[in-house]
Amino acid sequence: MTAPRAGGWATVSFRKSSRSDTNGGDCVEVGFRSGQVAVRDSKCPGGGLVVLPAGAWVAMLASLSER
Repeated sequence: MTAPRAGGWATVSFRKSSRSDTNGGDCVEVGFRSGQVAVRDSKCPGGGLVVLPAGAWVAMLASLSER
């Protein structure tokens, strides 16, 4: 995981997943910047990020849509 402020992620807008629980649980947010995607827990945005290459993000979404 990467610290949220590392590498300029502090200026990136994150979007909450439409599949997240509306009661405050199981919340995931994603942020995008120059060839990378960061995923974080919306309940703890300062807790760290999982940073992926954009191609890996696209491949994961494609894999999920095949199910």
